[in-house]
Amino acid sequence: MRFKETQKSKTVVALDIGTTKICVMVGRRNEYGSIEILGVGKVASEGVRRGVVANIDKTVRSIEEAVIQAEKSAGMEIMEVYAGIAGQHIKSLQHQGILTLADADKEIAKSDLKTLLDDMYRLALPPGDKILHILPQEYTVDDEEGILDPVGMCGHRLIGNFHVVTGQLSAHKNIERCVEKAGLKVSDFILEPIASAAAVLSEEEKEAGVALVDIGGGTTDITIFQEGIIRHTAVVPFGGDVITADIKEGCTVMHEQAEKLKKKFGSALAECIVDNRIITIPSFNGRDYKEISEKNLSLIIQARMEEILELVRVEIKKSGYERKLIGGIVLTGGGALLSKVDLLAEYRTGMSARVGLPIEHIASRQRDDVSSPIYATAIGLIIHGLAKPEVVDETDQLVNAKNEEGATAESAEASEQGSDAEEKTGPKWVESAFKKARAFFEAQPDQDF
Repeated sequence: MRFKETQKSKTVVALDIGTTKICVMVGRRNEYGSIEILGVGKVASEGVRRGVVANIDKTVRSIEEAVIQAEKSAGMEIMEVYAGIAGQHIKSLQHQGILTLADADKEIAKSDLKTLLDDMYRLALPPGDKILHILPQEYTVDDEEGILDPVGMCGHRLIGNFHVVTGQLSAHKNIERCVEKAGLKVSDFILEPIASAAAVLSEEEKEAGVALVDIGGGTTDITIFQEGIIRHTAVVPFGGDVITADIKEGCTVMHEQAEKLKKKFGSALAECIVDNRIITIPSFNGRDYKEISEKNLSLIIQARMEEILELVRVEIKKSGYERKLIGGIVLTGGGALLSKVDLLAEYRTGMSARVGLPIEHIASRQRDDVSSPIYATAIGLIIHGLAKPEVVDETDQLVNAKNEEGATAESAEASEQGSDAEEKTGPKWVESAFKKARAFFEAQPDQDF
């Protein structure tokens, strides 16, 4: 019971800095193990371009507005956040580490795996790059390959395969600077595609093999899982913003009108449009209104979505796991809200596709509130934050130790008092047994007389 209370009391704040929106979400785990969302703040993102901060002041203002909204809805003050990082600058590579063990009869320990992991941070990277994540793949002990957990095995040579995710140091520092200027502290940085995967993918899909395609405003992130391990990550430098730009140019409308057309009437598959309604677009300053057919709008959207999905297919093929993804493709992010986008993904890639909703880990009564794919990254950041062990302050440890000592002394004193009382009156169970025996043998008057 103490574990459940501790999990419930731990509150995590997620900060998703995207191209189109900045989202702050507050959550904790309830007594049933599900995530309970306490508050959400979402504002339009200004100053972020393709996942990278382009204007510090505008980004700080947007973060502050989102934090204020989240604090009001959650009824608490926000101090620390788990921030997501993404963008076109994200790259990945495969690397191998080798460790020769001194004694072949000695068991492989967790410290040996940590030694291999720490060696990866010494990789020579291009100037200005920084290692964001190092993800273990599998290990080889002597000639035995494909070992996921070699701890406890014996061997002379340990080889580890690692998936290393890197990004630009300047992009990382700019996000950190924005968060600090907003009066917050970053608990940890997490790659946004990894966070989204935690929110929308099941363990069975990760084991079978699946490609998560997160279609954001500025970029499309691809994460490939196979046998429960991240095998490949990539970024396509196109997202929902280029679709809006195409509608703006093709229909000669304002940017806000193009965004509304995309969200309200847009479809990724023009052949599914049957009625072909005429959409009337109001103009300004006395100009004539514009008209566009729903099918023509969908043709504009479909052309750009086909280009994005073709780049996704190329990345999946490049990974070498094209024929091994039994789970197919899972689409999430704001771009997954387009009607029929899953059908278009199936047509273009030849794999099964579905839209991933971040509802698997959420409390059932709140699923309607945060069921949109746009919240996948924020919910994934909360999942990672809750999984991270809490660091207990030394002062708290001393206070807890003193409290435990006091409780122990009180219990010892109480037991001494109890023993003294028993010496005077005798043990309680003896007295109780004596009373029951006396009641049994004493004569009782018959109730009929």
